Amino acid sequence: MARLGKNVVTTRLRGKVGDLLVFRMKGNKTYVSTAPEDKERVPSVAQKAQTKRFQEAIIYGKGVIADPTLKNAYQLSANGNQTAFNVAVADFLHAPQIDEVDVSKYTGKAGDIIRVRATDDFKVAQVQISIYNSDNTLVEEGLAKQQTNPLDWVYTITVNNPETQGDKIVIRASDLPGNLTQSERAI
Repeated sequence: MARLGKNVVTTRLRGKVGDLLVFRMKGNKTYVSTAPEDKERVPSVAQKAQTKRFQEAIIYGKGVIADPTLKNAYQLSANGNQTAFNVAVADFLHAPQIDEVDVSKYTGKAGDIIRVRATDDFKVAQVQISIYNSDNTLVEEGLAKQQTNPLDWVYTITVNNPETQGDKIVIRASDLPGNLTQSERAI
């Protein structure tokens, strides 16, 4: 980069001249350099996937603000300069988390409970529990019920399962946009 001296033509000149020169000001001095080459970048597979996911998030956000009930729910969750649209787009881009699974009260008897703590940046829509025997046969599955504490979900066992040794529990938490998080716990 060359520094230009006092020159009536180039003093305080800034910007690009064609595809050849770029003039910049640093302090009270004018500098000139060759223009950078425009390189056409081909996005990677991961970049294309992220672009597609963001486009889907935008479509979801537009759908939310078109539905007065959903728009109001998202707006109530907004803070500062956020809008319902911003919160909805962020919700689409973040899946729920399964923070805790408490199987201490599960003995294989109908009436036992499994407690799940699931969180999301907006709202967990549902938590599904599936119980499999050690040979991978399905014992039972169903939806957990959200408790008065909105973090906790409880599933009440409906089928007696006399042999729980080697069984596994599959937990699926989903949010309003349909993001799904799955976790497995051995008993």
